[in-house]
This record gives sequence, structure tokens and C-alpha cells, in this order.
Amino acid sequence: MKTISKGILILAFTITPILAESRNAAGGFIRMVNAVAMGTGKVTLLIDGDSVRDKGYKFGDATGGIAKSSGARKITIRREGVEEGVTTVNLDKDQTVTLIPFAEKVPASDTKPAFHKIMILRLRQTAPESGRTVTFVSVSGIPEIKADVQSEDGKWTSVAVKRLGVSNMPLNYSQGYAPVKVAGESVKPIPIGGDGNYVMVLYDDAEGKVQSLYFRDFKFLSAD
Repeated sequence: MKTISKGILILAFTITPILAESRNAAGGFIRMVNAVAMGTGKVTLLIDGDSVRDKGYKFGDATGGIAKSSGARKITIRREGVEEGVTTVNLDKDQTVTLIPFAEKVPASDTKPAFHKIMILRLRQTAPESGRTVTFVSVSGIPEIKADVQSEDGKWTSVAVKRLGVSNMPLNYSQGYAPVKVAGESVKPIPIGGDGNYVMVLYDDAEGKVQSLYFRDFKFLSAD
């Protein structure tokens, strides 16, 4: 059974909100959360064939909002030793699409041995919300993960997070750090920095242990 890896859990859990890398009022934004555990070297993100960052992204990196003009954008994500992933994002004005690439094992066939391929989960913003919410998103190989969040009165609220699914719950914490458990194990609490949607991504490392990171959005997210 896969277990939570203590100590290294939440590789990119930071207090400072992730800032947009650039701004373009005429278009939208693309955010990437790198959960590609298999392969070697760093992940390369290409938008319409152009590399966003020459030095690439480490496992567990989350970008800010990468500004692009509205319309269809071809996304290619590469890592050495893994078959690249390709998708198309229809980018709307002032909207942010979140991409979570992860490695999926493809079984062997009569003509090809088993290999890993980069799959891309796309999350699109929906109607804005007031107050504070927490959204759990899982690309872990575990079919369903239980997540628990504590409110300021000490009560715990649970939610089942299905693989490749999105689960939301109110975040009843006005300030400080909201305690969180994933699969029964405590992880670093969510630092409350104001209203918004606190998104926690659950994913596997190369040993199959669940990791997590968070970023703050200002709208709900849904699978695209």
C-alpha cells in the first residue's frame, strides 16, 4: 500500500502566494504544476512550440500565471525517458488554466514494451467565490484519498478525493495555519493569506509515495 512520505511532503508549500510570471490583459494565463516523477532531468514546457523556461522545471515546481493571448494554445510537456504529453488549451480572456502533467505507465503490447507517458490533467476556473475554500486535486495512482481539514473550532471535516478528480470544501479558518491530513497523516498546514481558493495537489513520487503542494487561486476549479 502506498504511504505518505513524511518530511519531504509538500515540496512546494510556501507562505508567499505564487505571483504571475507576466501579465497580458488581452489574454489569459497558463499555470503548470509538475508532477512528472518518472524519467530524468527537468521537465520542459512548450507553448505553441516555444520553450517557456530554458532551464526547465523540477519535480514539484508550480509556475505562476504564464500570460498568453486568447485562443487555442498547443501545450507540449517533455522529460527525458518519458513519452511527451501534448494537449490543446482554449484560453479565454482573464482566465487561468492549470495543467498538471504526471507520468502514466502504458502496458506492453505485441509490438511495444511497457513505457511511461506524460498525461496532462487540465483544470479550468469556474465562477468566483467569496471567503475561503480548499480544493483537493489528485493525480496519484491511489483511486481515492481521504483528506481532512480542521476548522478554528477544532472540528475536522473530511472529503474523498478521487483520482483525476476535484473535491471542494469550505475553509473555516480566518488567520494562522489550517491543519490538514492526507490519508490519515498530518501534512504541513495551509498558511492563510486572505480570501481565495486554496488548491492542494496530491501526486506520487518515483517510489509511489504521495506528495502534495498548494497554490492559491481566486476561483473554483473544475476538470476540463
